[in-house]
Amino acid sequence: MANEQGRPRRGIYLLPNLFTTGALFAGFYSIIAAIGGDFAAAGASTVVALFLDGFDGRVARMTGTSSAFGAEYDSMADMISFGAAPALVVYFYSLQYAPGLGIKQLGWLAAFVYTACAGLRLARFNVQVGSSDKRFFQGLASPSAALLVMSYVWSAHELGVDGREVVVVSLLITLVSGILMITNFAYYSFKDFDFKRRLPFVAAVLLVVGLSIIALHPPRTLFILFLIYALHAPVLSLWRWLRRRQRK
Repeated sequence: MANEQGRPRRGIYLLPNLFTTGALFAGFYSIIAAIGGDFAAAGASTVVALFLDGFDGRVARMTGTSSAFGAEYDSMADMISFGAAPALVVYFYSLQYAPGLGIKQLGWLAAFVYTACAGLRLARFNVQVGSSDKRFFQGLASPSAALLVMSYVWSAHELGVDGREVVVVSLLITLVSGILMITNFAYYSFKDFDFKRRLPFVAAVLLVVGLSIIALHPPRTLFILFLIYALHAPVLSLWRWLRRRQRK
C-alpha cells in the first residue's frame, strides 16, 4: 500500500500480531519454567501458545489485516514456541541424563534433531502454502509435535517420574515427533471445519464430555490424544500399503 506521495506505508497490524506475540511469550516462558524445574507450567504454557497461534491467522483473515510481515513473524514465533521450546524442555527434564547410556552427546543431539526438523517443517510449509491441499498437512504439524512432547513431560512430571528413569522413552518420543514432522504422511488439518455450521445436539453433548475429560486430567488426556493423532497417519499409510500388496 502507498500513501498520497507514492511512498509505501510503514507499520504493522496490531491485533493479529498481538496474538502472535502472546504465543511467542508463552513459548519463551515454557523454557524459563523448565529451567526452574516447573514442568507443569511449561506444559500449560505450550497449550496457551497453541491456542494463540490458532487465533492469529483467523483474526487476520476475519479483520482483513493479513500481511507478509505477519506471516513471517508467525513462522519465527512458531520456531521458538513449537521448535526450540519443546526440545529444551524435554532436555532439561530427561535428555540431559542421557550420558548414562554411554553416549555423552545423545541427549542434546536428540533435542537438536527435533529442533532442526521443526525448522525444516516450517520452511516446507511456507514454500507450499499456496499450492498444497489445505485440508491436510504434509507431515505432522509443529504445534501437534510440540504438544505431544510437552504433554509427555507434563504427565511424567505430575506422576512423579524422575527424568533419569525414562531417558530411553524421552529419546524415542523426541526423535519420533521430530521425524514425523518431515515425513510425507497426510494429517487432517481441521482447517475446513466451519465453526458457523449448525451441529446436531449429540455433537454438542460429546464436545462438552470431551472438554470435561480433558479438564479432569489435562496432561495425560492431551498426551493420549496427540499420540493417537501423531501415529494415525503412518498406521493408515501402512494399512493402505498392505492392502495394495494384497491386491497385487
